[in-house]
Amino acid sequence: MIYRLLQSCFIAGLLCCAIAQADTTLLRPDRVWTGADESTHAGWVVLVENDRITAVGAQTAITVPAGSKVIDLPGMTLLPGLIDLHSHLFLHPYNETLWNDQVLKEPLPYRTLAAGRRARETLLSGFTTLRDLGTEGAGNADVSLKRAIDEGMIPGPRLFVSTRAIVATGTYGPARRNYTSDADIPQGAQETSGVDDAMKVARQQIAAGADWVKVYADYHGGPTGALTPTLTENEIRAIVDIAHATGHKVAAHAASDEGMRRAVLGGVDSIEHGYNGSAATFEMMAKRGVAFLPTLTAEEAYSTYFDHYVAGKTPPSAGMVQAAHAFALARKAGVTIGCGSDVGVFAHGTSYRELEWMAKLGMRPGEALMAATAVAARILDRQNDFGRIAVGLYADLIAVSGDPTVNLETIEHVKFVMKNGVTYLTP
Repeated sequence: MIYRLLQSCFIAGLLCCAIAQADTTLLRPDRVWTGADESTHAGWVVLVENDRITAVGAQTAITVPAGSKVIDLPGMTLLPGLIDLHSHLFLHPYNETLWNDQVLKEPLPYRTLAAGRRARETLLSGFTTLRDLGTEGAGNADVSLKRAIDEGMIPGPRLFVSTRAIVATGTYGPARRNYTSDADIPQGAQETSGVDDAMKVARQQIAAGADWVKVYADYHGGPTGALTPTLTENEIRAIVDIAHATGHKVAAHAASDEGMRRAVLGGVDSIEHGYNGSAATFEMMAKRGVAFLPTLTAEEAYSTYFDHYVAGKTPPSAGMVQAAHAFALARKAGVTIGCGSDVGVFAHGTSYRELEWMAKLGMRPGEALMAATAVAARILDRQNDFGRIAVGLYADLIAVSGDPTVNLETIEHVKFVMKNGVTYLTP
């Protein structure tokens, strides 16, 4: 009897070993780009065990466990999963449905199901992490979407969510002035007025599950619809104090120079858009370590929808020229620039366009790739978890044909996607 019991334990042990070995995968591309710098490494391989990277380097220097799964990626470059730090999974392009109509007419269950589909499209396009900056009228549904992805219910990128976002009362949309005065018009973000209420709203959003708190430091309003600062510096500082005290960071929508200035002085961690920023404001951002997400592709999309811009046929719109100028000022000032595209304004699954715009405006391909990997991870304070190919980090990996540090456009056609050691797309 004891012999049979020992025999059963031995067999069970062998089965456990077999299962463990089956969770080890060797990836063999032509080259590896680690994200540590702009160079690639020909002939390197990457070993993954469960959800982590366990070895990186020449195959002759790596011990591969017997029974490991091998995935050959001939002609391809393996690189870290890409990161977009400004997304809106609950929105879709405005040439399909205007923003007001999405907020007012699309039911929450519909928007949530659509966001799940877009999350899958995003992951399969090679973006394994998103910072989603506001549901735009869909409440806290992003928290549930994140949970569904984390629990494996649906495929999608790793999400950092901000729930409803915070706006000054009466400054966002849909603009109440366009509707009958007795109508209760749903808003695209949570309103606040005054320091005490701003602190309360920040606490509410953090309690609801926000990873980042997003504020709108300015917006288009007033009789002429001009870009105007909204929250005061003190209101922004109150929100930042609550967020930082609980280990959360703050992102600020700010396109005007004054809105940017208030947000930076108020202590935010990142500026989104920044189209009208001055040299002095960007220099202040660099000095204070405030990151910049330029959303260049969103400006192109707005120009296409509303200003008759046609890529390759018409000159860039005034807005595109201004965005390019701000990008140049930020680079000259030495501001930390990450990849943040505002996808949702344009089609999900095409966030790669932001990297291409950064390269068109002066970044080297490798520099643009770092903005969407190692730099973006640092902005999230998650550089020890993902953003590079290094031992101990999560196995968030993608592969493209050719060498994206030479031809950046190869990222338009991702051939292999792995997130947390799970393969979602193979050649």
